[in-house]
Amino acid sequence: MLSKPLHLSPLAIALWLASSPGQAVELAPQVITANPLGNSQLAAPSTVLEGDTLLQQQQGSLGETLNKQPGVASTWFGPGASRPVIRGLDGDRIRILRNGVGALDASSLSYDHAVPLDPVNVERIEIVRGPAALLYGGNAIGGVINTFDNRIPDSPIDGIHGAGELRYGGADTTRSSAGKLEAGDGTFALHLDANSRQFNDLRIPGYARSSKVRDADDPGSKHRLENSDGRQDGGAIGGSYQWDHGYAGLSYSRYDGNYGSVAEPGVRLDMEQDHYAFASELRDLQGPFSSIKVDAGYTEYQHREIEDGEVGTTFKNKGYEARIEARHQPLGPVEGVIGAQVSRNEFSALGEEAFVPQTDTDSLAVFMLEQWQATERLNLSLGARLEHTRVDPDGKGNERFVDADSSNSFNAASLSSGAVYQLDPVWALAASLGYTERAPTFYELYANGAHVATGTYEVGDPNLNKEKAISGDLALRFDNGTHKGSVGVFYSHFRNYIGLIGSGIQREGEDDETIPEYLYSGVRARFYGVEAQDHWKLLENRYGSFALELSGDYTRAKNLDTGEPLPRIAPLRVNSGLLWELDRWQARVDVQHAAAQHRKPANETSTDGYTTLGASVGYHFDIGQSQWLAFVRGENLTNQTVRYASSILRDIAPAPGRSVEVGLTTRF
Repeated sequence: MLSKPLHLSPLAIALWLASSPGQAVELAPQVITANPLGNSQLAAPSTVLEGDTLLQQQQGSLGETLNKQPGVASTWFGPGASRPVIRGLDGDRIRILRNGVGALDASSLSYDHAVPLDPVNVERIEIVRGPAALLYGGNAIGGVINTFDNRIPDSPIDGIHGAGELRYGGADTTRSSAGKLEAGDGTFALHLDANSRQFNDLRIPGYARSSKVRDADDPGSKHRLENSDGRQDGGAIGGSYQWDHGYAGLSYSRYDGNYGSVAEPGVRLDMEQDHYAFASELRDLQGPFSSIKVDAGYTEYQHREIEDGEVGTTFKNKGYEARIEARHQPLGPVEGVIGAQVSRNEFSALGEEAFVPQTDTDSLAVFMLEQWQATERLNLSLGARLEHTRVDPDGKGNERFVDADSSNSFNAASLSSGAVYQLDPVWALAASLGYTERAPTFYELYANGAHVATGTYEVGDPNLNKEKAISGDLALRFDNGTHKGSVGVFYSHFRNYIGLIGSGIQREGEDDETIPEYLYSGVRARFYGVEAQDHWKLLENRYGSFALELSGDYTRAKNLDTGEPLPRIAPLRVNSGLLWELDRWQARVDVQHAAAQHRKPANETSTDGYTTLGASVGYHFDIGQSQWLAFVRGENLTNQTVRYASSILRDIAPAPGRSVEVGLTTRF
């Protein structure tokens, strides 16, 4: 296992090799993979983060890294755990993929469960907003986040190259190091990476508890978010064999983390994940298919919730996912792929605080995507997916899970269509319309118990039907060399939105305390909103080049059965960034404004608006043939109290206060 060597500085090898200029090579370019047909003009709204852009946005968790992207918010459960929210949808409505394949964890079950991934290992992130169930399943009904790390190199590598990074600072005094090494002879390719991150309790502007819940006699912690410290270690080894018309490879990665639960003083989560992956592609084939791509992964995951040194509950999840995509030969102007996907996960929760039974979930799906270049300006796409899911619980004699004595099976169908019309060289119109179905998850069906992390008593419904939605997007895109961006609207109507709805009943929790009961129920729901972004090249002269980045989003969501707003919806947000580059220097100043959020259910609290200021400066330099970047980044420089409406802990866990971080990166 890789757990012991990870405590060594992973940057050391990278720095040593950087002193050998004769080994430097150019990194291979990545290929956009959100569309298996290779067309970057997707009808669905999409965003790609890589290079310096990803470096500037990188945080300790995936949710915080993507929090400023249009339509993407964060579940924020302190610096240890944060999952992305897309257009107000979270949990099992968002698929988080690793190189196109799901890696099992328990992050969708509870907000205090982290995604076992450190963004420092990621070279590229693709975000596809809206119904992406076509290729990735019904639980991508809200969108897909695909991360790429090249742990199985998919193109030849000649010589030795790599990268390294050191960071220090931030509101949690992060100390992180990471390194990557890749080597090959054009036929065989090897990848090694490792990372380590430690962080202290988070500094915050004032009290952790908001004025809405703060007790005058016991106001709680101030200027520090108690029990928010932790660590993350990870590493991987992978390799591939390349030939003229394809590749095949394997990888193994390990993640090991330990962090405090900010909702439960004295409780820590100790997390481990082992992931094995296989990937292969055959290209330039003769016959009905021009290429065939296979991806597969097997994961063993567990985390223990430790209270006062004793293990209270252990969550385990193990299983596999495999998919095959075959691209057929063009049929006139029509190109397309057909594919199949199979997965299994075995989940168990052992201990006094287990609120879900042991459950096995199996799924099998087939899908297709066809693309037709109807005219020189008009591109059309049509896709379909059929998926069978079986959920098999075992209550193990626990009287709370007497309803978990029989399995449930669901057949889900999805259909998607899209069009991109190039109005002229500058303007394009993109539209998509989809019908998606999602099978209920095991916890929506069988939960029955106190969920300590959220302070609720959750009750599932084994008679739940499939979640069904009709969703559409319409966007105007533009690129005239000076301005590049888009303005779009979206709408989703759910016929059976599975929400966690308060019943108004109090149930017995820990220490004879009562907690509110919440039921997983199917309701009619509506989501709609607007997203916009623009990169504006202002001017370029002897003082440098200047650009302005603008973005904003607004989402509204309503429970149509009760007339109330749905919970945890981010408010109107507007971001602006002024960029400057001159020779080896680069700098930017960012301002983010979020409005107050008063549209919420009666049993939730509102959040105040805020405006934050950030700034960064970086300097590029070379040593031999290695490229270096030294940078300083400041965030929330005016030390504003920020509480995310999308976080269930908005009233006890504010976002970070003023912070300054320094870093050094190298590539060779």
